[in-house]
Amino acid sequence: QDQLQESGGGSVHAGGSLRLSCEASGRPSQNNCMGWFRRAPGKEREGVAHIYSSGITWYADSVKGRFTVSQDNAEAKTTLYLQMNSLKPEDTGMYYCVAALTCPWPLSARGLDYWGQGTQVTISS
Repeated sequence: QDQLQESGGGSVHAGGSLRLSCEASGRPSQNNCMGWFRRAPGKEREGVAHIYSSGITWYADSVKGRFTVSQDNAEAKTTLYLQMNSLKPEDTGMYYCVAALTCPWPLSARGLDYWGQGTQVTISS
């Protein structure tokens, strides 16, 4: 089954940490790049962090130095992670795991092949 399944969202106070996970199965696990997008209330979707098959990573300016994206490729399963530290209220939103075969720099929400259902992250001040 082709699927991206996120987990790890929740509610924390500002300054706290969360770690998101995304299990990719089927064709999403074979894509050339994966990443995280988020949608804050009342705002457009935005890229947060991406990782390419070469291992190169990209981060939005707003999360540089606080978030770390990584990927674990095991047999028949790929897991994507997003370690989020020093969280701020403006990090609140629905976080989506994504995968793509064609990988521009950075990833565009329009060209992605797979999206997860999303996991909610809420940061209180």
